[in-house]
Amino acid sequence: TDEIMQQEIRPLVAVDIIEQLHRQFAILSGGRGKDGAPIITFPEFAGFSDIPEEDFLNVVTYLTSIPSLEAASIGFIIIIDRRRDKWSAVKASLTRIAGAFPGNLQLVFVLRPSRFIQRAIADIGIKLYRDDFKMKVPIIMLNSVSDLHGYIDKSQLTRELGGTLEYGHSQWIHHRTAIENFAMTVKTTAQMLQTFGTDLAETELPNDVQCTEELLSTHTDHHSKLKDELKLAVKQGATLLTCIREPVTRSANSKLSPDELENVATVERLLAQLDETEKAFDQFWTKHHLKLEQCLQLRHFEHDFREVKLVLDNLMEAQAGFADIGESVTRVEHLLREQKQLEEKGQEPLEKAQSLALHGEQLIQNNHYAVDSIRPKCVELRRICDDFTNETKKKYDILGKSLELHKQLDKASQWCEAGIYLLASQAVDKCQSQEGAETALVEIEKFLVTAKEHQLSNPKEFYNQFDMILTPEIKANAQRILQKLEDVQEMFDKRQVSLKKLAAKQTRPVQPVAPHPESSPKRASPKITRPAGVVWRNDLWRCHRRGFFMCNQRHKQEYITFFFHVCFIELLVNTITFFCFSHIINELIETERVYVEELQSIIEGYASEMDNPNLVHMIPSALQNKKEILFGNLPEIYEFHNRHEIENCIETPELLARCFLKRKEDLQIYEKYCQNKPRSEALWRQCGDSLFFQECQRKLDHKLSLDAYLLKPVQRITKYQLLLKEMLKCSKNSEGTAELEEALATVLDIIKSANDSMHQIAITGYEGDVSELGKLLMQGSFNVWTDHKKGHNKVKDLARFKPMQRHLFLYAKMLLFCKKREENTDGHEKTASYSFKNSLKMSTVGITENVKGDNKKFEIWYNGREEVYIIQASSVELKNTWISEIRKVLTGQLEACR
Repeated sequence: TDEIMQQEIRPLVAVDIIEQLHRQFAILSGGRGKDGAPIITFPEFAGFSDIPEEDFLNVVTYLTSIPSLEAASIGFIIIIDRRRDKWSAVKASLTRIAGAFPGNLQLVFVLRPSRFIQRAIADIGIKLYRDDFKMKVPIIMLNSVSDLHGYIDKSQLTRELGGTLEYGHSQWIHHRTAIENFAMTVKTTAQMLQTFGTDLAETELPNDVQCTEELLSTHTDHHSKLKDELKLAVKQGATLLTCIREPVTRSANSKLSPDELENVATVERLLAQLDETEKAFDQFWTKHHLKLEQCLQLRHFEHDFREVKLVLDNLMEAQAGFADIGESVTRVEHLLREQKQLEEKGQEPLEKAQSLALHGEQLIQNNHYAVDSIRPKCVELRRICDDFTNETKKKYDILGKSLELHKQLDKASQWCEAGIYLLASQAVDKCQSQEGAETALVEIEKFLVTAKEHQLSNPKEFYNQFDMILTPEIKANAQRILQKLEDVQEMFDKRQVSLKKLAAKQTRPVQPVAPHPESSPKRASPKITRPAGVVWRNDLWRCHRRGFFMCNQRHKQEYITFFFHVCFIELLVNTITFFCFSHIINELIETERVYVEELQSIIEGYASEMDNPNLVHMIPSALQNKKEILFGNLPEIYEFHNRHEIENCIETPELLARCFLKRKEDLQIYEKYCQNKPRSEALWRQCGDSLFFQECQRKLDHKLSLDAYLLKPVQRITKYQLLLKEMLKCSKNSEGTAELEEALATVLDIIKSANDSMHQIAITGYEGDVSELGKLLMQGSFNVWTDHKKGHNKVKDLARFKPMQRHLFLYAKMLLFCKKREENTDGHEKTASYSFKNSLKMSTVGITENVKGDNKKFEIWYNGREEVYIIQASSVELKNTWISEIRKVLTGQLEACR
């Protein structure tokens, strides 16, 4: 490991003591003793005694920290050059070094003063004060540098000490600061890479395309900047290495000192560390970048899937709407054209779906990490495409059968009309002769041969052939035509019998008798008078077809009687409707009047009395300043109803319905009242039996206590919907029905919102603000199974078989899972609360409508099916209602994204 990087306890670097180093009162020249001990030289320095203790200690500590641990363990050789100084300077130097030198000492060489007197004093002084210096190593006094050469080789001494070692103090300082700066750069760069890598590893992948693109761009930019920093650091290290090796490259005879060789080794180690760090970082970045790109591919795939799925669902819904198989040839042909248009409209979405499924399979083949999320979507896309194709083929088959059926029925009907026309066109007077009768018989026989064209000669075979499309309406029409065929055939049979008798040889004259009634042969209309012998039911049908004035006298009388019966029944129904409506209106007005009076009595007899100074002493302390909590917005409700506007809207159902629709926004005050109701009830339970309320009840002469009257607004809004439902029953299929239905829907929506809000305020444990989740759309209790892919197997198995009872709250932005808790409060009814357990963002969920084995279950999956919630409703209707509402939310989000 690199020593400069690892020595975190080192207090100093060159830049910290740069001024003291430049004074050059102590140097580390790079020379070594015979055993490799580092040499520290204290050159001649005039103001050595004046150097502050802290500066001296910092410089000496820094110099002893530079050599390697191996070299420092041998011990340092100290050379004190005081040739031009006095004994006092020698003494001061030895004393300071002995007391403050932080490293291990091996030898101390002192170049004594060169002047005779000072040298003699030095000899005497060293003998007298050697013990005072308290040095455990020898102190060798030298007269000249020549003596020093006997201990240390010249090549390890600087020129000032008669040696050959090249040393430049400024260059030494420059190298030291550069090496330390480079080490710090390497350390900082490594920390930056490690921090960036940690951030990448902890980054949560976004759930939409835009955020993923932004994250990929941000991480790529950051990666590029860090790579630039790495390149810059490597360049810095290479430049530094070149500078340190410059003497050797400049002159072949030059050699680097041991300290300079250590500097080279240090820089090379730092460069190697940078290279290893860069390789590890590149390897990690490659994996992370691949995951980000795959995440972006997944988000694009999911986005495209949602769009294509929405279009396909609309196509399937439109196709499901083609339930009509037509009641005529024209209608069936029109339906076939519409089916063709739908098929053409679906070609592009189907191609997109197939292409998207193929793209998803390619992602899977490329080892995408989200295989479990992509494969089900590919399967679902292909399934919907196959369903649409198969359903289209089925529709074509059904409509083709229907077209064939109606064409056969039309042919049969036309054949009947043509037969009737033929019979009507055969003049009676011409048929009285033998020749005329034979001619008529030939015409009939030729016509009967054409009966094969309508192919309805065998009704049983006909029903078997078209059984799959025989709706009650079509079956009734077919039966009518078959009956018509039977009647026409009977007419032909009777006509043939008569004509055969006339065609036989006549023995006596025959009086011409015309069939009753007979029409002109020139008339082309198929609506011809039917021959005698048809029952009265068909005669009455003929009366309706040909008109009242063409009926006989008996049928006219029956027609008139029937007409007056119909008029009487219609009059009776209108009278009953009028009295029913009047009864409901009277009940509405009367109960409205009583309701307003009760509200007024509550406000004046209770709420206002709370401000009465004579009764203040009776009010419990828990009730002080809480009138708004107890009564809520009851005064606002009273002011709204006190206008008696409803009495101006009672003339017709339309006016009454419009009154409710016009006041739709004002009626929201009931929702506000219901939201406060739990707080009001809690306060009443705490203070309801106080003397204050007893006194107010006595003055008002009320039989019921205040809490019963505080329930009146909740009962009233419910009463409105009951009255509107009764009114709808009375005015069904009459004017104003649509307005009444809309008014009822408005009141029901208010009741639902009020009920939902009362449940919502009972949610506990949710750390956020539920008001920020959007409108509360649905709430209700369900059985819930969970499946977490990352969970323990045993937990998953348990979750699969043991449902949890959860109360779900569906908001525009979030789906909350809560646990319902009920507690008895002082003998009163149970109070429900909902303990928050989990939540799902609606922007990240998907829904599967059908779960095999139970048509009451549906799935909500989250985060690419990492979490799956199987939800069982109490009924199929409730399940479908929730699915519809969830789809509206998801569709709205998709539209918002668009």
